[in-house]
This record gives sequence, structure tokens and C-alpha cells, in this order.
Amino acid sequence: MSTAAIQWDHWRSFIAVAEQGSLSAAARMLRLTQPTLSRHIDLLEQDVGATLFLRSPQGLALSDLGQQLLPEARAMAASAAALERTASAPADATRGVVRLSASKVVGAEILPGLLAPLLARHPGLAVELVLSNRNNNLLRREADLAVRMVRPSQAGLVARKIADLRIGLYAHENYLAAQGCPATQEALVGHVLIGPDRDAAALAALTGTGVTRRMLRFRCDDESAQLNAIRAGMGIGAMQAGIARQNPKLRPVLADSISFRLECWLAMHEDLRHSARVRLVADQLAENLPAALAG
Repeated sequence: MSTAAIQWDHWRSFIAVAEQGSLSAAARMLRLTQPTLSRHIDLLEQDVGATLFLRSPQGLALSDLGQQLLPEARAMAASAAALERTASAPADATRGVVRLSASKVVGAEILPGLLAPLLARHPGLAVELVLSNRNNNLLRREADLAVRMVRPSQAGLVARKIADLRIGLYAHENYLAAQGCPATQEALVGHVLIGPDRDAAALAALTGTGVTRRMLRFRCDDESAQLNAIRAGMGIGAMQAGIARQNPKLRPVLADSISFRLECWLAMHEDLRHSARVRLVADQLAENLPAALAG
């Protein structure tokens, strides 16, 4: 491998092509011309002294070396982004950028309503919201702050439990009026059940409820689509109780026999405890998220 100095722009292009699978899509994402991005990849492969992408009619796929380098390149990207956020304002300033990670449901359904008044009060504050059901690595500063549904266990993180949330089965009142409300788990057979498609963790959560994947008549791994299907009156599906309470036309189904509880934790890197802008967002969530999760 060449000892040439690292060209960050080239590695950023490398990550984009790896994630998008084509030069054209990566160029659009980075707002570069395709020839410029192609030149970045060519120069990077010259510096590395090896092929990083395998070309085919279907697009670009990482070579073995490219696959080995991608995690380190992503770590470098996370560090660069964290550096930009830290440099966006002094540690004691309530302005700058805070990168917040949350699950897709909590992030899309609940957090915007909590962040709106905070941003209105602090014109110099910006929030980058990452919607992902994987736990972003706070130690590598992929995010400054995270709302997690499991207790963080890594050393170097500061975490506090802020709420318990309940997940149960719900359906729109129009659906129940037309199809009847099942009184037992066995009575779910014959109803339109809504749930995951191929998400192994989500399917495993159904274990013990008597519901199997084959019983699900509407399957989708996007949780927002599941929630909208329930709200549209398509059938019966799982939903956080706090979100369900926002819609007075949703009714609980088998609440006494099918229910899950999850812990909600707020976590950050211990080095950010004294960052005023991060504390500002953390305090806003700690104060308001429990009530929002409860509906």
C-alpha cells in the first residue's frame, strides 16, 4: 500500500460508492460530477495499490480489500463528522450541531414534537436526527446522543433510564366494528394481522403471542408502514401505547394477554457530559420523553 497522505475526499467518495453501488448514485449523493467521483476512486486505488471495486453490468461491488477497508473508512467519516460538530461551537455554548440517534418509530413519531420547541428557543442550535434500529456506536462518535430501547453496556458511555414503554396490539375502531374484536389469542385467526416480513428480531418478538409470520396478512419491515396500516383500518398490529393514545379511534386488542415492555435509555459519550449543546438536547428529552412515550 502506498504511503501517500490520506485524501479525505477520496475516502468519502469510496464510502458513497460502496453504499450506493454505482458512480452515478454516489455522485448525486455527494453533489459531485460523475467524472470527478470516478477520478477520486481511480486515484484512491492508485494510492492503495489495489482494486477496491469490482465492475459488472449490475454496478460496482467491493473487492475483498474494499470490504476490509470500509469499516475503517466509516470510522474515519464518523470522526470527521464529530470533529465538525465539536468545532461548530465552544463546549459551553448552547449552539452548534447535535447528532441524535433513535429508533425509527420513536424518531419519526415522537421526537419531532419534542425538538420543535427546543429549536424555536435556541436559533443557533441544529439537530441531526439519525433514524436507525441498530445501536449507533457512541464510542466512535457516530452520534452524540442516543435514545435506546436496551440498556447500553459499553464502558465510556453515560446512560440513564428515562422511561418504560408498553407495546400492545391495536386496531382502528372501524376495523373492529366491521370484523369484531377478538376475545382470545385463538380468535386472531381469520383477522388481518399486520407485522414484520423478514426482520428476524421483530419476528422473534412475536414468539409467545401465538402469532406466526404465516398468520400475518400484511407484512412489511418498515415500522412506519405498519403503523400507518393500523391507523388506516387495515387490521390488527403492534404499536407503542403512547403512539396509539394519540389517535382516539385506535382501540387496544387483547391488552390483558399480549403486551411487551421495553426500557428507554438516554446515552451519550462521557466526554460530552460537559457539552452545553448536548446537555441541552439531553435535558429536553429526559424531561419530556417519558410523558410522550406514555401518550
